[in-house]
Amino acid sequence: MSMEKKREEISTQMKYRVLIIYDITEDKPRVKLSKLLSSYGIRVQKSAFEACLNKKQYDKLVSELDRYVGREDSIRVYKLYEDSEVITYGKEDEILFDEFIII
Repeated sequence: MSMEKKREEISTQMKYRVLIIYDITEDKPRVKLSKLLSSYGIRVQKSAFEACLNKKQYDKLVSELDRYVGREDSIRVYKLYEDSEVITYGKEDEILFDEFIII
């Protein structure tokens, strides 16, 4: 196997912790976006979701986001690595990424 193929295989298997934050003014696209994001991860704040995705899942999610954004809206996606440190102040719900089943 070539080095390039090995790198590609490793990249495909690598998981990212992804934080998606949005500000969508219209109810209908906001609700649809929330449903989409719920299928990938869990809500951690009113307009923020966290997910653990491999490259293929990440690419699919990112390709779907544009349809939910109007002129006054924004969606921000932060790609972190699986072992990135997260510090929570206040109420904290434990997030176990190994429990996600994405269909």
